[in-house]
Amino acid sequence: MSKASARHLLVDTEAQCMEIKAKIEGGADFAAMAKEHSNCPSKRDGGDLGEFGPGMMVPEFDKVVFSAPLNAVQGPVKTQFGYHLLEVTARTE
Repeated sequence: MSKASARHLLVDTEAQCMEIKAKIEGGADFAAMAKEHSNCPSKRDGGDLGEFGPGMMVPEFDKVVFSAPLNAVQGPVKTQFGYHLLEVTARTE
């Protein structure tokens, strides 16, 4: 079974998500941005979600996590919770 490790941050608007993504792409630290801006309790861990398998997250999240290149910021990804930036840090098939 496939497994992935990822980190994310969650915000309320697509505009906010794009603004944070631009900062990260400009050199800002993903974990620091998650701690400062994310609405998810994972923010205390820099957005780290640990390891999980398919179906353990919402479908929109899984689609990105199990197909995106490693260590590249993805998003915004819209879910019922808001807008996410995702970074897949590891994946096994």
